[in-house]
This record gives sequence, structure tokens and C-alpha cells, in this order.
Amino acid sequence: MNFTTRKANKKDEKIICDLFFEMLRTIYNTDDVQGYEEGYLDNFFSDGENVIYVAEIEGEIVGYISVEVHREDRVFIYIDDFSVSKEYRGNGIGNALLNEAEKYASSLSIHVSSLHVEKSNERALNFYSRNGYKVFEDQENRLLLIKEL
Repeated sequence: MNFTTRKANKKDEKIICDLFFEMLRTIYNTDDVQGYEEGYLDNFFSDGENVIYVAEIEGEIVGYISVEVHREDRVFIYIDDFSVSKEYRGNGIGNALLNEAEKYASSLSIHVSSLHVEKSNERALNFYSRNGYKVFEDQENRLLLIKEL
């Protein structure tokens, strides 16, 4: 399956929101989920360090990954949200998006990536494990994973 990845822009916001809903419905097995707060995604489109990458097939966005850059006590990227449309999973799109996020971190001389995953989301846990992420902290219903880049 041929797909491309690129940095997202404000015009991509609606489909990113749709993919966010799909991700939440998958994780929590319910349609009773809430989307992003109004304006939440703006910081990813503001030319700051926080970015979103999307994957496209023939111009249709089928996945995204949002990357926050943290430079407080420790310097790291945080994978905030990450979703590939159900019908396109298993085609390497998730790997490509995660690779984009990690390459971006390296371009900023950042050497640690972190993210949270729900303990019940075994598919995601296996995916992150295959990609070198390790459990850093058990936080009740979810785990904090990290990877040295």
C-alpha cells in the first residue's frame, strides 16, 4: 500500500479530530467519547516546536501522530495522540508515523521519546514494544513508556 507522510497544517484539523474520535472509541469500546477542546490543536499549527504528522493515501489522511516538545527539567518528546484509521492498520503506516516523530526529535537533538498507553490496549502495547519502547512507570490504568533515541 502506497502512502506518504507530511507535517500537518490547520486545513487537516477536521480529519485529525475524526481520527481522534475513532481512536478513543477503539480504546474505550464506546461511542460516548469527547473530542479535543476548542482550540487545543492550535498549538500544533502555530509554527512552534509542537507538530502533527499525517499519513495520506491518494490525498486522504488515514493517520496522524502529534508530538509535543518538552524542555523543562528533562528534554524529551511526548507522543500526545496517535491514530491510524482501522481499515488501514497493519500496512506500516503507524511505523512510518512513529519514525517521523522520532526523526523530528533527533533533528532537535532530543534523545528521549515518551508516551502513555492504556493497559487494556494490548495491540498498542505490542506495537510500542516492537518499536523499542519500555515501561517507565505504571500509572494505574495506563503505562508511561519511554525510548532512548
